[in-house]
Amino acid sequence: MPDSARTTTPVPLDAYFERIGWEGGRRPDAATLRGVQLAHLRAIPFENLDALGGRAPSLDLADLTAKLVHGRRRGGYCYEHNTLYAAVLEALGVRVTRLTARVVVGADRFEDRPRTHMALLAELPGDPRPYLADVGFGAIGSLLEPVPLTADTEFHDAGRRHRLVHTPHPGPLETWVLQAHLAGGWEAQYAFTLEPFEPSDYEVINWHIATNPRSPFARRLYVQRLTPDAHLLLDGDRVTVTRSGDGTVTEHTLSDEAQVRRVLAEEFGIDAPDGLTLLRA
Repeated sequence: MPDSARTTTPVPLDAYFERIGWEGGRRPDAATLRGVQLAHLRAIPFENLDALGGRAPSLDLADLTAKLVHGRRRGGYCYEHNTLYAAVLEALGVRVTRLTARVVVGADRFEDRPRTHMALLAELPGDPRPYLADVGFGAIGSLLEPVPLTADTEFHDAGRRHRLVHTPHPGPLETWVLQAHLAGGWEAQYAFTLEPFEPSDYEVINWHIATNPRSPFARRLYVQRLTPDAHLLLDGDRVTVTRSGDGTVTEHTLSDEAQVRRVLAEEFGIDAPDGLTLLRA
């Protein structure tokens, strides 16, 4: 679909808010921004089933609405979630800059990781502080609510702890790093600059992540769901549940395809497409 069609497709706000269970305000303010992000995360799961099937998911807004809003029993990964979320915020009167980030969890050198994650910078009318907003980071260290773009300040977002710091970089733009407080210490999640990216950029990144045989999303099942009580992760055949209150972690392994499909349906709210092999050697 041409880019002009992409930008003029209206986002169905009523259907979207019904999907995420949001009954709060629709003003472009911090309270709405926080509430909508958390509601989105708890309602629409993170999953890579299209990529696992060898297909790059469409980032066209009409297709995303059909899959994530009207579809009910599917989710998506970062480009899908944040493309939809950006359109919703813009429809509410929020100015949005689309960013890309290097996922640096466990990395020794940030520069070794390519920019493969989509995040958003949200600017609210009358508020001098822009916010880092993100509903598509598939990790236990993800933001549950937007946080102001302020360095060296700890934020508490719906029970999680985050901060933004600067890291040295030879380029002309400041590099920001989102850190999450996990297992008693601060751990880097992703690094980004404020350079704006366009839909055409994400089309290329999306295709690479979904179809490159070396991409982890093309090689193994990866699904997460957030509830008020826990963070659920299905990575291949392993289910990890992290409790929100005390951080208790439990794990168990699934035995076969039938069990994986049942867990996806019953615990993650996802109906896997017929014929898709979920467990890979």
